[in-house]
Order: sequence, then structure tokens, then C-alpha cells
Amino acid sequence: MSRWGRRGGPAPEGTMETMQDETERAEPESDAAAPAAEAEEDAVRADDAAPDEAAPDEGDAGEGDADEADADEAASGDAALKDQLLRALADAENARRRARKDVEEARTYAISRFAQDLLGVADNLGRALESIPAERREGDEAVKAIAEGIEMTARELDSVLGRHGISKIDPLGEKFDYNLHQALFEIADTDQPDGTVVQVAQTGYRIGDRLLRAAMVGVAKGGGQAAESDAGGDPAPDGADAPAEDPS
Repeated sequence: MSRWGRRGGPAPEGTMETMQDETERAEPESDAAAPAAEAEEDAVRADDAAPDEAAPDEGDAGEGDADEADADEAASGDAALKDQLLRALADAENARRRARKDVEEARTYAISRFAQDLLGVADNLGRALESIPAERREGDEAVKAIAEGIEMTARELDSVLGRHGISKIDPLGEKFDYNLHQALFEIADTDQPDGTVVQVAQTGYRIGDRLLRAAMVGVAKGGGQAAESDAGGDPAPDGADAPAEDPS
């Protein structure tokens, strides 16, 4: 700084000395503040380092939870695979059973159509025997021989059908069954109970458990014995055959 004042005059004598004294007093203060600033920075660095030191513990805990989750996921995956395996085995066993059943049914019922065609032959043999009068069979040896040959052929045909699981339905005298019989007409004033088969117009056949052809029959009507046997006394009057329904 110039020793001269702003107006060109000399500066006061005490000005330079005053400024030097102020500078000397300021320097010790800055020197004293430096250690405090360094200590504060060390403290900040220590605080920043503290979470980093705790981080490994949190990582270990996270790894443990991840291991448990992986174990649970693996266990659930094993259970799902076991369930799928059991279902696959059950499906395979069901498929084998269905295949065996289909093979057995095919073996049993494969000849159904062929057997139906043969039934006409059996019917014609029966009609041929019925057309021969009994007196002609007894009085004529030739007619008798023909009748016996027809009977042998009919028996052989029945035997062949039986070996293939085809059985005859001849329900004469039995109770009418709509599963096996087909009623063509009713015969009144018979001594048989109502619903009894009193005439067979055509013999029926079945193959295994299936109906091949229903028997054509005539059914008794008006005998009244069925009503007497059910009630255990006199037949019920008209309109009173069925008991009144229980209102409850």
C-alpha cells in the first residue's frame, strides 16, 4: 500500500504497523482452526465407514434367507414332480385297462353282425321242422329221415353259436321282460297271470351280455291271477289297482 493517502498526502504513521499487527494476530487463529477441521473430517470418514463394516452381517443374513427360499422351492418342485409322476402312472394304468377291455369286447362282439345273418338260417330250420306234420313223420320213413336231418343241422348250428357266446332266448311261460322281449300282441282270457309270455313268435338271441335280437312274443292279459297273488285275496276293483300315494 502507498504511503500516501487518497489525496496524495502521506499516510498516517500508524497505518502500516496496525495492518501488520492484525495479520500476525489472524495467522495463529487459522493455524489453530486447521487441526479442528481435520478432526471433523476424520469423524465424517469414520461415520461413512461404519455402515460398510456392518454390511457383511446383513449380507450373511440375506444369504441365509436365500438358501431357505431355495430349499423351499426345491421341495415344492419335488412334490410337483412326484404328483405328475403319480398322475402319469395312473393314466397309463387306466389306458391299459381300457385297452384290455376293448380287446375283450372286440373279441366277444366282433361277430355280432355275422351272427345276426346266421339267425335267419336258424329261423328257417325251425320253420322247416314245424311245417312237417307229426303223422307224416311217423308214417313215412323218408319224411322222418328228412326231419331228423333238419333237427341235427339245427342242433349243430345252436352248438356253433353257443361256442361263440351266442345263447337262445325262449321265454315261453316266463314273465315279460322289456329288456329281452318284444310284445307283438296280447292274448285275453287265459289261465296265466297278466304279463306272462304265452306264445313265442320268434326266438330271441343274445351275445355275451348284449341283446342280439329280442324275442317276439304274445303276452297274457285279463287272467287276473297276478292281481290276486299281489293282494292275497279278491282282485281289486277297477280304478283301485294302485294304492293311494302317501301324502308325506
